[in-house]
Amino acid sequence: MRANRGIPRDLEGEGKHLNRGQSAFRRKGDVMVQVWKDKRLLRMISTIHDATIVNTGRKDRKTDLEIKKPYAIVQYNKFMKGVDRADQYLSYYSILRKSVKWSKKVVLYLLNCALFNAFCVYRTLTNKKVRYKNFLHEVARSWISEVQITAKSNCDDLQMPEKQTTPRGPKLDPPGRLSGNFRTHKLEKIVAGVKGKKKVPCKTV
Repeated sequence: MRANRGIPRDLEGEGKHLNRGQSAFRRKGDVMVQVWKDKRLLRMISTIHDATIVNTGRKDRKTDLEIKKPYAIVQYNKFMKGVDRADQYLSYYSILRKSVKWSKKVVLYLLNCALFNAFCVYRTLTNKKVRYKNFLHEVARSWISEVQITAKSNCDDLQMPEKQTTPRGPKLDPPGRLSGNFRTHKLEKIVAGVKGKKKVPCKTV
């Protein structure tokens, strides 16, 4: 647990003065809070463990002494290793992007988890040592090829109509348009239209 999650102040102060391998704890009812000094200070909260320090079955390479850890730490490392490893893989090649909509982040996260689960199932069923990065590349290539094949088949099935173009006006002015003969035009008075809009008709007689 984090230091700002309600650890007793006296326990937090006591933990700062611990040497490597030492621990301290507080208990209230079934809830136990324990701090243990390793390379850094670790904090644990549990309702099913006690503050027992147990042997891990490994020895320190430098001192050749038995490595001892709190029982809660040993159990955590044993059963939570898969979750930590999954989070580690997801952080390497995350597909999450910044977005204002929280729903988009949830969908991308679920898609990321689905890709990692497919990677684990693929390695288990095929017994192949495939890197996660290469697996993602192969999935992307397969998705792209399927989209291209589907788009091509749809274009082949559809009967495309003949292309129709809009005729353009002549580049040259017709003769007589700018002749200056204003008598061919009839002037009309501008009247108000609907909602104050004005109609400006122009007719050639």
